Amino acid sequence: MYRVLFVDHAQALGGAEYSLLLLFEHLNREQFEPFLVCNPSPLAERARQLGVQVIEITMPRLRKNVLAPALLGRGAYRLAKVIREKRIDLVQSNVMRASFYAALAAWLTGVPLLWHVRDLYTPGVYVSWMARVARAAVAISRAVKEPLPATLPCYVIPNGVDLSLFRVPKTESETLRRSWGVPEDGALVGFLGRLRKWKGPEDFIRAMALVQARYPAARFVLVGGTVFANGGDYEEELKTLARGLGLGDKLFFAGYRRDVPQVLAALDLLVHCSVVPEPFGRVIIEAMAAGLPVVAYNHGGPSEIILHQETGLLVPPRDVRSLAEAVGLLLGRPEWARALGRAGRRRVEQCYEIRALTRRLEEVFVQVIEAERESR
Repeated sequence: MYRVLFVDHAQALGGAEYSLLLLFEHLNREQFEPFLVCNPSPLAERARQLGVQVIEITMPRLRKNVLAPALLGRGAYRLAKVIREKRIDLVQSNVMRASFYAALAAWLTGVPLLWHVRDLYTPGVYVSWMARVARAAVAISRAVKEPLPATLPCYVIPNGVDLSLFRVPKTESETLRRSWGVPEDGALVGFLGRLRKWKGPEDFIRAMALVQARYPAARFVLVGGTVFANGGDYEEELKTLARGLGLGDKLFFAGYRRDVPQVLAALDLLVHCSVVPEPFGRVIIEAMAAGLPVVAYNHGGPSEIILHQETGLLVPPRDVRSLAEAVGLLLGRPEWARALGRAGRRRVEQCYEIRALTRRLEEVFVQVIEAERESR
């Protein structure tokens, strides 16, 4: 039995945390015993429900904090104590801040560190430090792997989805569409993501204003909440923008929702338009699992997930007019759009099914642990 300690600092559930929870759910418990160190958070609660032993250790923000060295040292010391007490075989760092604590604790204890890289980094002090301390890395896309040092063993293993969650009864999707004011003859185009500027909600609104002029029966929904104290101000800015562009009641702000499969089942098309390259784009594979075609900016992870004109359409980044034209093209050719959606579902079955990807990750766990044992 291998003992693996996962470290994640997030106090809200994001893509990295949902991916970690899926891993916990499908991990082979006859071969691996998982432990989680994290801040007190919804992640801790959800992990406990999945039978994971959780140890809550405060990992404060380090950036621009004059107390950062002391905070890092204290957190790493407590983490190292857990590693020794639980006789951990492998430490896995799940996100950036957590990796500072995990790397130092792994170095102090001599336990191998697996760096799960979920962000796009540029070469620098952080990347060099992690590449020296980690025995290996797992990158969630080729775009994420590319800037990492060639000397660091790195496996590209994308995020996965549980396909069984994306078979939603038609009655549920119809109820949701009616609640959002979608006419029976109208298509529904959606954006799912946190309301942050870099996620591109403004580009979505501007593009959909152009689409609406050509397809007046179409409706649009923006699904996502805010994460900061002043987030409500940004949402009001977006609503003002929508009204100013004449969308009015054509665009519905649905806020944060946990029923992502039901939301996706209600859509005819998903738009993904992050203005900064995404490391991956979990919502894209979720939409494809739901049988939806996706229109996305052609950079970062989305350019690897979507096969242009096979499972969706890729357009130049920050090109609102091209984004609108691609959406209009699919609305005008619904049979082709549905064919792209079916092809997307097949691609997810082949490339992003969570059980197969979990087995691949388990193989990396074993390789790193056994290589460490042989070197001693």
